[in-house]
Amino acid sequence: MGEIKVSPDYNWFRSTVPLKKIIVDDDDSKIWSLYDAGPRNIRCPLIFLPPVSGTADVFFRQILALTGWGYRVIALQYPVYWDHLEFCDGFRKLLDHLQLDKVHLFGASLGGFLAQKFAEYTHKSPRVHSLILCNSFSDTSIFNQTWTANSFWLMPSFMLKKIVLGNFSSGPVDPMMADAIDFMVDRLESLGQSELASRLTLNCQNSYVEPHKIRDIPVTIMDVFDQSALSTEAKEEMYKLYPNARRAHLKTGGNFPYLCRSAEVNLYVQIHLLQFHGTKYAAIDPSMVSAEELEVQKGNLGISQEEQ
Repeated sequence: MGEIKVSPDYNWFRSTVPLKKIIVDDDDSKIWSLYDAGPRNIRCPLIFLPPVSGTADVFFRQILALTGWGYRVIALQYPVYWDHLEFCDGFRKLLDHLQLDKVHLFGASLGGFLAQKFAEYTHKSPRVHSLILCNSFSDTSIFNQTWTANSFWLMPSFMLKKIVLGNFSSGPVDPMMADAIDFMVDRLESLGQSELASRLTLNCQNSYVEPHKIRDIPVTIMDVFDQSALSTEAKEEMYKLYPNARRAHLKTGGNFPYLCRSAEVNLYVQIHLLQFHGTKYAAIDPSMVSAEELEVQKGNLGISQEEQ
């Protein structure tokens, strides 16, 4: 059994943060699952969007740490949506339901692509105040799967899982990364055929981000220097698309740094959110700021060179 699944942290998280299920579409089968933790008076929280293989709880280490610092954090799991427009419309309805006008989005891989598409979709009436894009991409054609995107819905579950597992690291990894992969494989096993097929469709359906629509949004690009599912070309494309973005580089972390390098990821998230402290778009309880800022600045000394 995976170490993470039986860890005290994960069990504490599951026993203290309830999983909510919300329906916002006319179709009752489209259910959003989410963990909403931290002070409810915060009206511009940080929302985490998972990768193809992920469920909302893959961000439990971010939820535990950041809510401890006074942030309001929401981690989501998507319903079955088959195209980007349908996803964006559903996500907008979810934010309306939660009475959130603007939010900060942290998206991992597919989650990052969907975060960019949502920012683009709402650019005339902005709902996204900032973006943190972790191991993400801006154009689905990098996967060379656009021609199969329309047939995922026909494939049995085991074939879909095989496609996803093909992107997981297969070489030697350190114990923490091995635990993260085990945990993600376990999460993958919990997804049904339609959930997986729809996410792979969103991941590979021919689409790209239109940067001129979201160029005014503060962005942090977080990526790893070791082996991940993203090619160097895809990373370079992101840097070109967001020339003014902050860069948060992790020397190692593979596909799932939020699990195996959570302390670094959490620090970079705090550094990103620091710029909004004292504004109405702060994701943190104002009474918690001074202590939290001091702690971040201490940690920041060690990695401020890398971030720039």
